[in-house]
Amino acid sequence: MRTSLIGYPRVGSLRELKFASEKYFKGDITIYELHQTGVELRANHWKKQQDNGIDFIPSNDFSFYDGLLDTACLFNIIPERYQSLGLSPLETYFAMARGYQGSEGDVKALAMKKWFNTNYHYMVPVVDDSTSIQLAGTKLFDEFLEAKQLDISTKPVLIGAFTLLKLAKYTGVKQAGDFVQETAAAYADVLNKLNELGAEWVQVDEPALVTDLSQEDLALFTKLYAQILSAKGNVKVLVQTYFGDVRDCYQTLQTLPFDGIGIDFVEGKQSLELVRQYGFPADKVLFAGIVNGKNIWKNNYKNTLAIVQELNGLAKQLVLSSSCSLLHVPYSLQNETKLSDANKRHFAFAEEKLREFAELKAILGHANPYASDLYLQNEELFNGVRFASNEAVLSRTSALTDADFTRLPAFAEREAIQNDKFKLPPLPTTTIGSFPQTAEVRANRFSFKKGAITEEQYKQFNFDKIAACIKLQEEIGLDVLVHGEYERNDMVEYFGESLDGFIFTENAWVQSYGTRCVKPPIVWGDISRSKPMTVEYSAYAKSLTDKPVKGMLTGPVTILNWSFPREDISLKDSALQIALAIRDEVLDLEANHIEIIQIDEAALREKLPLRKSDWKSEYLSWAIPAFRLVHSGVQADTQIHTHMCYSQFSDIIRDIDAMDADVITFEASRSDLAIIDAINDCGFQTEVGPGVYDIHSPRIPSVDELKQGLNRMLDKIDVTKLWVNPDCGLKTRGVTETWESLRHLVQAAKEVRAKL
Repeated sequence: MRTSLIGYPRVGSLRELKFASEKYFKGDITIYELHQTGVELRANHWKKQQDNGIDFIPSNDFSFYDGLLDTACLFNIIPERYQSLGLSPLETYFAMARGYQGSEGDVKALAMKKWFNTNYHYMVPVVDDSTSIQLAGTKLFDEFLEAKQLDISTKPVLIGAFTLLKLAKYTGVKQAGDFVQETAAAYADVLNKLNELGAEWVQVDEPALVTDLSQEDLALFTKLYAQILSAKGNVKVLVQTYFGDVRDCYQTLQTLPFDGIGIDFVEGKQSLELVRQYGFPADKVLFAGIVNGKNIWKNNYKNTLAIVQELNGLAKQLVLSSSCSLLHVPYSLQNETKLSDANKRHFAFAEEKLREFAELKAILGHANPYASDLYLQNEELFNGVRFASNEAVLSRTSALTDADFTRLPAFAEREAIQNDKFKLPPLPTTTIGSFPQTAEVRANRFSFKKGAITEEQYKQFNFDKIAACIKLQEEIGLDVLVHGEYERNDMVEYFGESLDGFIFTENAWVQSYGTRCVKPPIVWGDISRSKPMTVEYSAYAKSLTDKPVKGMLTGPVTILNWSFPREDISLKDSALQIALAIRDEVLDLEANHIEIIQIDEAALREKLPLRKSDWKSEYLSWAIPAFRLVHSGVQADTQIHTHMCYSQFSDIIRDIDAMDADVITFEASRSDLAIIDAINDCGFQTEVGPGVYDIHSPRIPSVDELKQGLNRMLDKIDVTKLWVNPDCGLKTRGVTETWESLRHLVQAAKEVRAKL
């Protein structure tokens, strides 16, 4: 039995790529040194896969920022505003990813969106009418040859033509269908080049095939690949899907001359049934995704063997694969020195998943797989008891009634009460929550965790930072303040550490976008809150000012979606447990005179099923109520805010309104304020704050730029409903750029306000 990986994590087991990239951005290392970091990481990743017997090792899954951005650059999809800067190819690439503000010009970054149903973010390619899609880059070929020089044969990987055209943004008259011929020709050129280089296989990733497809989509896909595959020559082409099943195109895939079809049997609800019903062509290889690429729990070999053995009877050529790229899981348990063996024996990070492939290969090669030692050890693990249930939590969730999910009075009455209480000016200004996490902030937290300073010293540092932050916010004139979140490492990890039922890692980093990595908590057992988590710092901040100060929390859906969830209970049950814990915190904040409470649901869209028919039944029917449960117990004059970012929200805007918050802030600057039209179309009642500038770019927006954005918003949003704020929290930005940008924001709001 052969094995295949769709992709491997790329930032390094200890985030080597992140640190090298950030040094390069600061000018501390050369471009050669940055490239050398990439060379070392790629070699290490390929060698690990080779050592574990992976037969189909991917290349070109490495990226300095984003794989779809790599694909856009490979095919010359580079908007004129970046080309005209006259920068080097890598600097142009980073300008597209991060924006650029310097001697050669001033441009914003490309828009950034969530990659299907994950917490990874991709850069949205921009295609205008003058774009000439053609093979222009060499990265794909360079990395294939790089591996070849190490005597490692790889299958080059790139985003497929259909997914590329579906995810791109078209700024002119032309749409995806107008670029079929040149796109197909460009991909054909890739195949021609790979033939020259002696590649045996190439993997084209087409995750868009697991979404709802129309007849027009199927026609586009077929037209693209009829032309592309005519040029494949001796190269075998694997069309790789993941994150769901291919029910809308399974038969289409069979009819096209692909040599391999990659199907997800983890998230693909109908994948096995499709193979049962329609069979699988004898002349194609089925790459069966049976090792979960998105979660960290060990593979249950009993379940996997049952699927594999059935597939063996349905497909003549079978390869075991990951369900998706391992980009979405941490590197290795070897870096975890504090987790107990009792915990670690249940987990498989990327390196451990490589060993699972080796074990599955050995088990399936055994005369009696169910009698092999490796199988019996795995069976013993899954037959054991992992933790003791918390009966109090289970009783509390089972006792919930409809009244627990309903806030009274209704929104219109609350809005009037809150306006009378706060008396904020038109276009009230605020931030999303966090302020820069400087080296000294991180050092303070690190020293406390290591025991180098006392709790009193740690807290006093945070109190001093909060006082300075409040003072500066008052000085620049923000209307609603925040405490800065200097005590928090991450908006989810912080709460996970404060709740019972989570466990934590030291180095289980996962890439979110570019150089941004997160360390998701692991939901180990039943979730509860044993003590207040945020009250002390929020109450202190409030004591320093007469202005409103927001209490800052993360919502239950985001905590769950940005954690590694349990697989033994439903996501709904986990979400309700977390919601009750956060509800307790909300009520404690309110009791301590925090009158505005923000409950972030940045990841609300993340686990939304990719097929619209499943939205309500499988997700929104519990995700929206979970948020309502958190705030339904507060008084009418307590204002509830929430925040969402970097996803497409327009098609669930009515459900977002049904969350029944008082104010919702959205990411909007990179998406050209597209959310505003959706808000207008559905009669959105909640007050809104579309972000007026992009915090993921080092650019400082000018006052005029911000005024233009606000005036565009006011063309479509009633002034009584509009708030003014950045796109997201400011923790990743530098101190100088943060305060300068906020000064411009406040000045812009004042100047626009003066003309109302």
